[in-house]
Amino acid sequence: MLKVIVEESGEAVILHCIGRIVRGHETAILCAAARQSAPRIILNLSQVDAIDAAGVGAFIALQAAGIYLELLNPTKAVREILHLTRVDSLLEVCSSPLPNSHQEGALCDQPAGLLPSQAVATAP
Repeated sequence: MLKVIVEESGEAVILHCIGRIVRGHETAILCAAARQSAPRIILNLSQVDAIDAAGVGAFIALQAAGIYLELLNPTKAVREILHLTRVDSLLEVCSSPLPNSHQEGALCDQPAGLLPSQAVATAP
């Protein structure tokens, strides 16, 4: 099962993905992203256990649709798949410190001004 929590942050929309991005469940991301009018979508992958070819395909489909896609804090398992498929060379993959943390060396800044969750999409 994949749960997607949508938050707006200025000019970007953050999709917090929780669970597995696998065949049959990747549509939750596509549907949540399609409902957004923001030109930039950040996928927070810090709580994603696994991803398969369908999940990787969803990322590529969003990018091909003209959405500026950023993958934030992928887990080790997800990062390995992105590297093996070389998707990490097509999409921006970054890590960021946890909120309220001022660690140096982050590849991307933590988005500021998060609003309360506005929507939740869940794949069966």
